[in-house]
Amino acid sequence: MSAGWKFEVIQKTLQGEDNRLSVSMLCEVAGVSRSGYYRWVKAEGTREEREKKDRGEFELILKAYNQRGYSKGARGIYMCMVHWNPPVVMNLKKIRRLMDKYGLVCPVRKANPYKRMAKALKTNHVADNLVGRKFTEYGPRKVLLTDITYIPYSGKFAYLSTVLDAYTKQILSYVLSDCLEVDFVLETVKKLVEDHGIELTKETLRHSDQGCHYTSTSFIRLVNDKELRQSMSRKGNCWDNAPQESFFGHMKDEIDVSECTRYREVKTIIDDWMSYYNNERYQWQLAKLSPNEYYKYITTGDYPLRGIIKERGRKEGCSSCDEAGAEEESKDDKAHRETGEEI
Repeated sequence: MSAGWKFEVIQKTLQGEDNRLSVSMLCEVAGVSRSGYYRWVKAEGTREEREKKDRGEFELILKAYNQRGYSKGARGIYMCMVHWNPPVVMNLKKIRRLMDKYGLVCPVRKANPYKRMAKALKTNHVADNLVGRKFTEYGPRKVLLTDITYIPYSGKFAYLSTVLDAYTKQILSYVLSDCLEVDFVLETVKKLVEDHGIELTKETLRHSDQGCHYTSTSFIRLVNDKELRQSMSRKGNCWDNAPQESFFGHMKDEIDVSECTRYREVKTIIDDWMSYYNNERYQWQLAKLSPNEYYKYITTGDYPLRGIIKERGRKEGCSSCDEAGAEEESKDDKAHRETGEEI
């Protein structure tokens, strides 16, 4: 129970018609000083002004929180506001304070009750782990992560296959399917080459787990035909593909398919979120830019927030992840960054 709350109770008690208690007695019962209570009363006008200001700033926070219909944490709200026209720059601590004050909570990710796809098929087509968790060591288009996730809806499943650039966090290709046949995974690679083939080289690593799709003869043949190098996580080690796992986790936090009864409804939601993610979902570790903006920034040097916030971003080919005008990283932030997890 805060002192301010106690002072407010004392004030309301004193204002009651039937009150017979003195200020001294009420302060003694509440465990607060009488001088503290009088200072609180004297500052009432200042508190009203501060409350009015807080409420106005919280309206901005709420607007950013609800932008595009996807909820956000404090950092997401900060980055959303600095991209407005005109931009709004609000201290990150203030955003967190006001979220806490007015009860605005970012949803906490729940454990997925559905098991991941079966990996019981034995095969000799297992590639070495060439990435070794060095997700951001080599620059853009050098390490491409891929995986499959389940999206449960209306007692059924849709299956999403994606290719994520480990450096820029862009989704370069994705395919949604209503079945787990290998074809939709092959289509993901074909779309990758069709849309981004000119940016890929023979040094590009395409990294996955040891799932049956990625060890199938048809998949390996396709990867070889497209002159991509294949890398695989160690069996049962999700940390070897951490940024991809993190991406799926954030996506499931933010999309809502609970009202979907048909596959095409799920597809509409996924298509919209993918566009939002690449173009408008700003990330703290990407110099507070969206993945597409960040790729443009590191390849052209054009920083869209120049003059608004301090420019400190990761440069192409560098493994460090400096934050643009950020506060010093916490230990947790560093741990997330070093495993490639999105923050």
